[in-house]
Amino acid sequence: MFSAVRATLLTAFAVYLIPIGTAHAEFSFLPQYGSWWGNHAPFRHNHQRRHTKSESAKENQPQETLNGPLQIVISIADQRVSLYNNGILIGRSSVSTGVRRHPTPLGVFSVIEKERWHRSNIYSGAPMPYMQRITWSGIALHAGQLPGYPASHGCIRLTNDFAIRLWHLTKRGARVIIARQDAVPVEITNPHLFISKPKTAFGSPDSPAIAVADNSNKTATATQAPLMSNVDMQETADSQAAGSAPSGAAPQKIIPISVFVSRKLSRLYVRQGFTPLFDVPVEIQNPEEPLGTHVFTVMKPQNEGSAVRWNVVSIPQEGTAAGSSKERKAPKQQIIETVPSVPLSDTANAALDRIKIPQDAIQQISEVLTAGSSLVISDYGISSETGPYTEFIVLTH
Repeated sequence: MFSAVRATLLTAFAVYLIPIGTAHAEFSFLPQYGSWWGNHAPFRHNHQRRHTKSESAKENQPQETLNGPLQIVISIADQRVSLYNNGILIGRSSVSTGVRRHPTPLGVFSVIEKERWHRSNIYSGAPMPYMQRITWSGIALHAGQLPGYPASHGCIRLTNDFAIRLWHLTKRGARVIIARQDAVPVEITNPHLFISKPKTAFGSPDSPAIAVADNSNKTATATQAPLMSNVDMQETADSQAAGSAPSGAAPQKIIPISVFVSRKLSRLYVRQGFTPLFDVPVEIQNPEEPLGTHVFTVMKPQNEGSAVRWNVVSIPQEGTAAGSSKERKAPKQQIIETVPSVPLSDTANAALDRIKIPQDAIQQISEVLTAGSSLVISDYGISSETGPYTEFIVLTH
């Protein structure tokens, strides 16, 4: 009798264990999403709870303080991401970019959407944790598996730790530059770069409209964009709700402007907080000769009232990347002291010297110039990826 009871209990216990083993097996066979998902899958409650506990201490650590604009530079050849704050390298990590059939696009982008737990609407709901979108067509930075070579469908996979750190540092509008070879920001001075000449009462409700000249030398008026863009209103509201700002009237956040000069279109475009302000024609000396693609950024001044400081990231031309398109293995660990590639500041200066911008446009840009503002010069036009909720997106391949 005792043996029969024991057999019955063992059988019931075995049946009870079967669903548990099956549930764990569902996540142990997801190599395309990285081994991290084997222990931290967000779409099942039991694993979500485990993830919350394992990451809570890391996510509750004091946030890093940025001392100027953030620049994210991704090298396809090195399978590496470099993070710069105010022109200073503050982080570097391995990545895995797109395979040959689904390459990662090259060019100038910015973060246009962030979501902590995102699932792909293209690839069967594949998890994309700590997602930071850079195109509406599906390219993003997110945590994932890094085999040491290109392996994604176009996205930039990051290590889990780096993805979490980056997600907390960035805001929408953070600059992302993707190049075949490594590109390094260097400080630059040039008499043709904009200088800051703010109006005394800039930002008041009575600020005048922006007036610029068009092709017919007539005056076209465009309403001044608000200092607070739609994409930043929620962030400000969240910070006030968290007690980081006093109740009542809070100072408005100054949104950096972005200027884009296209050799292909012979035109200059200005945006502020994803909102178009105006565009004007420009003259380019020897327009048949390439200018290259250069991203100039206003850095935070070292001292109050000091002169405007610029740095530039020049994207190497495709011809300089012999053999870099092969899907070769890259080292998983990169030392931060790695010697960077030779900067192309000489070509950046040459590009600036060939562009003539209308004086009234220069004046309008100088009045709203602030740290984090940027000037992009390129041989290419504005990508079709550029839309009402994006920065300028420039594809260089």
